[in-house]
Amino acid sequence: MGVTSGTVDRRAGVTGTRRRRLIGPETYEMVFGTLYTGLATNMLLAIACLPTAFLLVATDIARTWPALVVTAPLAGPALAAAFAVFGEFSAGGTTTPVRTFARAWRRHLRRGLALGALATGVAVVLVVDIVFFWGRTAGAVVIPVFATLTAGTVVTAFLALALTPEQPTARLRDLLRAGLFLGARRWYLSAGIVLVLALLASIVTTRPAVGLGFAAAPLLFAAWGAARFALRSPADQTAA
Repeated sequence: MGVTSGTVDRRAGVTGTRRRRLIGPETYEMVFGTLYTGLATNMLLAIACLPTAFLLVATDIARTWPALVVTAPLAGPALAAAFAVFGEFSAGGTTTPVRTFARAWRRHLRRGLALGALATGVAVVLVVDIVFFWGRTAGAVVIPVFATLTAGTVVTAFLALALTPEQPTARLRDLLRAGLFLGARRWYLSAGIVLVLALLASIVTTRPAVGLGFAAAPLLFAAWGAARFALRSPADQTAA
């Protein structure tokens, strides 16, 4: 009985040691770094898009949508900065989102605003056309076309913004060309990006505090991951 009891005690001690090793300091550091990066990115996105966030939280969007359209291009540099944070965190697991976001926001401000303004302008024209043809006979033909073009515009701008931190010297038209070509070529990834962004938009419009405070970073990270895969060359994907 003594031998058996001692064997059981030793096994229990080994099992406890293994369990303790499974949850080591590195695990806690990784979990804390992930949570900190996500929450900090949410806060920084809200600050960078403060006018838009204010309109979403404090006003009726049905009445203030023109002002929302005017402030929407601010999302361009904010997204480019968030993507820089995601890239740095994915590469090395670093937890310096504030410094990385601020540096990337300043560096990509012009191109981010240009991409945001261009995407907003095209999307608004297409949405106005959809509203105009809604309920009309021709709407059954033209509305699906306009909806597809709207989704393509969003994906092209999103891919261009995802590529901006990785190609800081690329020209704007080259970024747009890459986003348009690769978004159309890898349409299955583009469809996933649209679904994730649509989910985020629905959360932000119905529950702005939840969307901006908690859901933005993880959903954008998922869409950014799909965008990075879409932007990779066929040779890189084969090697992976």
